[in-house]
Amino acid sequence: MPGDLEAIETASRDEIAALQLERLKWSVTHTYNNVAHFKEKCDAKGILPGDLKTLADLARFPFTTKIDLRDNYPFGLFAVPRNQVVRVHASSGTTGQPIVVGYTRKDIDTWAGLMARSIRAAGGRAGDICHISYGYGLFTGGLGAHYGAERLGCMVVPVSGGQTEKQVQLIQDFKPDIIMVTPSYSLVIAEEFERLGIRPEDISLKIGIFGAEPWGQGMRLEIEKKLGLDAIDIYGLTEVMGPGVACECIESKDGPVIWEDHFYPEIIDPETGQVLPDGQEGELVFTSLSKQAMPVIRYRTRDLTRLLPPSSRSFRRMGRITGRSDDMLIIRGVNVFPTQIEEQILRDQRLSGNYQILLTRDGHLDNVEVRCELQRAVSGKLSPADVEVIGKELQHHIKTIIGISTRVSVLEHESIPRTLTGKARRLIDGRPKQI
Repeated sequence: MPGDLEAIETASRDEIAALQLERLKWSVTHTYNNVAHFKEKCDAKGILPGDLKTLADLARFPFTTKIDLRDNYPFGLFAVPRNQVVRVHASSGTTGQPIVVGYTRKDIDTWAGLMARSIRAAGGRAGDICHISYGYGLFTGGLGAHYGAERLGCMVVPVSGGQTEKQVQLIQDFKPDIIMVTPSYSLVIAEEFERLGIRPEDISLKIGIFGAEPWGQGMRLEIEKKLGLDAIDIYGLTEVMGPGVACECIESKDGPVIWEDHFYPEIIDPETGQVLPDGQEGELVFTSLSKQAMPVIRYRTRDLTRLLPPSSRSFRRMGRITGRSDDMLIIRGVNVFPTQIEEQILRDQRLSGNYQILLTRDGHLDNVEVRCELQRAVSGKLSPADVEVIGKELQHHIKTIIGISTRVSVLEHESIPRTLTGKARRLIDGRPKQI
C-alpha cells in the first residue's frame, strides 16, 4: 500500500528534481576532484563542476563509455582510496577487457536498499521465501538480489545457476514465493516442471523478477503461463550499480520505474549525442547521484528505450529495451534487433521461447537462419507438413513485420542448447569480421 512506501516514492516532481540537483552537484564535483580521467575530459571541454547550475546543464558534460572503463582497468576510475573499497564486481569480459566496479560500505548499503525497494515494488514482502537463481560471484546478479532480499526481510535460498533438477526439487520442497532469475533460464526451469508433469497452478511461485537480458512481452506471457506467476522486469547494469537501477511495479507492470533519487536518466540520439525529450526513443544514459567508490557521469548504456511518465510511483519509467545501439544488426540494409524476431516467434503458441539466430554471408549478402523449437506439448505430435506450415508462417511474419528474408528451421523440443548459468546465446554471428 502507498503508506508503506518510502516518502520519496510518492514525492512531487519538484521535490525529486531538487534532490536530484543537490546530489548531481555532489556527484560531478566528487568525480572531477578524484578521478583524473574524468577531470581531463572536462578540462578538454572547458567545463567545471561549478558550471552545473540546473539539471539541464548536465548535457554540457562529457559522456563516459565502456571504452573509458576498459582503458582504466582495473581501478583507474575509483574515486576513493583503494582501502575504502570493500567489494568489487566485474562483467564477464567476453567482448574484451572486463569492466570492474568498486563499492564502499555505504555503496553496498545503498544497493541493498534499492534492491529491497525493487523486490517490494515487484510484490515481495518481509517473510516471503526468495529463490535466487542468478549467478553468484563477480556477476552482480546473485549477490545484488541476495542482499536486497535479506534487507527486505525475506528468507533467501541462494541456489545460483545450473543444476536445474535440484532447482525444481528445492522449489517443490521449500515452496518459495519469489524467484529471481534470467528470463531464458526461467524457461529451462519451467521445462523441468513440465517434464515432471507438474502444472503451473501447483507451483508455489507467485512472483518472478527477471533481468540481465532483454525480453519482450511475448516472453513475459510465455513465462507467466508456464510458471503461473507475475513476471516482473528488473533493470540494472554492472557499470552503474548492478540490478536494481529500475524495477517494474506489480500494480501496473508497465515498464521499470527508475529510482531517480539515485540515478539521473537521459535519452540521447545515439549518433549526435543530443538529449531527446521524454517519450522519444534513443540511447539510455545514466549519471549516478550517490555512488562513492566509482561514480559514473553520463554513462552510455547503449540500451535503446524511452522515458515514460510516472504511473505507480512518482519516478519516470523506462519503456521496454528494443535493442542496443552497438549490437543492432544491419541485414541487407535493414536495422534488426533479436528481440523483434523473438516477438514474432512467440506469436505462435506452438513455439517455445528458446531460439537462435544464425548469421552467415554468401558473397556480399547476409543470410539469416532462425532456429526455433516446438513446445513440449506438441513436439513429436505434429506431421512434417504441419511443422513446415509453422515455419512458413513465421518466415512470412518476419518478412512482413520486420522486413527481412529468413530461413526458418522449426526443431523438436530441446533441440537448442539451454543456458544453465547465465544469459542465453541468442545470436550466432558467423559472418567474416570486417578488417
